[in-house]
Amino acid sequence: MLSNIGVPGLILILVIALVIFGPKKLPEIGRAFGETLREFKKSTKGLRDEVLEELDENKK
Repeated sequence: MLSNIGVPGLILILVIALVIFGPKKLPEIGRAFGETLREFKKSTKGLRDEVLEELDENKK
């Protein structure tokens, strides 16, 4: 889905976000999005590690 956007689409999205939220609010939104994404990745990695650990225990 996101692979079809391309560079012009990303630029358009950034311009629209800039118009809607303004230049002062945009860095805060980006930071919050980054922190959310980081937390999501950390959670999924933890879940994956738990599942792999369970599978290893079941093999023994």
